[in-house]
Amino acid sequence: MKRQLAVCAWSFVFAVLASFPVSAAETLPQVTILATGGTIAGSGGSATQLTGYKPGDLTAEQLIAAVPGLKNFADIKAEQIANIGSYDMSTEVWLKLAKRINALLSGKTDGIVVTHGTDTQEETAYFLNLTVKSDKPVVTVGAMRPATAISADGPLNLLQAVSVAGSRNARGKGVFLVMNGEINGAREVTKTNTLQPETFRSNDLGFLGYVVNNKPVFYRGSLRRHTKASEFDVSRLTALPKVEILYTYVDAGVDVVKNIIATNPDGIVVAGMGNGSIATSQLAVLKEAAQKGIVIARSSRTGTGMVTPDPNKGDNVGFVTTDSLNPQKARVLLMLALTKTKNPKEIQRMFDVY
Repeated sequence: MKRQLAVCAWSFVFAVLASFPVSAAETLPQVTILATGGTIAGSGGSATQLTGYKPGDLTAEQLIAAVPGLKNFADIKAEQIANIGSYDMSTEVWLKLAKRINALLSGKTDGIVVTHGTDTQEETAYFLNLTVKSDKPVVTVGAMRPATAISADGPLNLLQAVSVAGSRNARGKGVFLVMNGEINGAREVTKTNTLQPETFRSNDLGFLGYVVNNKPVFYRGSLRRHTKASEFDVSRLTALPKVEILYTYVDAGVDVVKNIIATNPDGIVVAGMGNGSIATSQLAVLKEAAQKGIVIARSSRTGTGMVTPDPNKGDNVGFVTTDSLNPQKARVLLMLALTKTKNPKEIQRMFDVY
């Protein structure tokens, strides 16, 4: 019954779209949808249930079957990579996604859409931004309301994601997160609200463009290295280095730092106060860890702004500053950096250009 509700809701939305056929002379782009689950494929017990639903209840094929209007915008294929809530996303799935995307884009596929839960969507998007080896569009898309909900946002989000993925104008601009009619770059975008459809924002720099009448309209692009220009290669990797995040706060003790260090991480991202500040007691322990070969990267819990070098905050002993990346994205870049080197100076170079 839940899946029938989802199919009916999505089919209704696209009934009008299907009435606008594509010219027979027009060649449709080939777009592959790689599904990982999430709210966009979720189902609830009724049309008014907007929380407490089951994410990843619908498969990729069910999503496609429920949206017949998509055939007017692209030659669609679909594959199920995972079917989970994105709170259970893993580096194992990341590697599987990146490898599959690179394989598909080396052939006739013109673009990729990754359906994804919104909790960790920004992290997956940034990982792909650093590991996809093509200038063809890769778009992540999700929803804040399950497929069975009244006014579900998934159908339009999926349509717009497919239209961006199939557009030649979207090539060479990195990986996108497309939702709510806005095109955000993977590096800058972050989730800012627990419930509202307009949750994703690129706070400091703004989104890249709109989707207008199912076509992407761009106003700016990211100047940081990505996709084809990236030096990171995951083609032979089966796992990523271990990197943990340390959150700072008033009266934060040293035991939590020692407990993290005891797990033998390759790196630690500190979600510091303000401009990456760290409590004096914790700083001393982290300096000892850095001298033992654990790479320490200073980020900020503020959500916006750059973290700048400061020898008084550990940079004199080899700490790395993470520029404007939030802690969870700094972790992504640090994991990939550690696949190439443990030299803090070289890792700093990477944070300066990505």
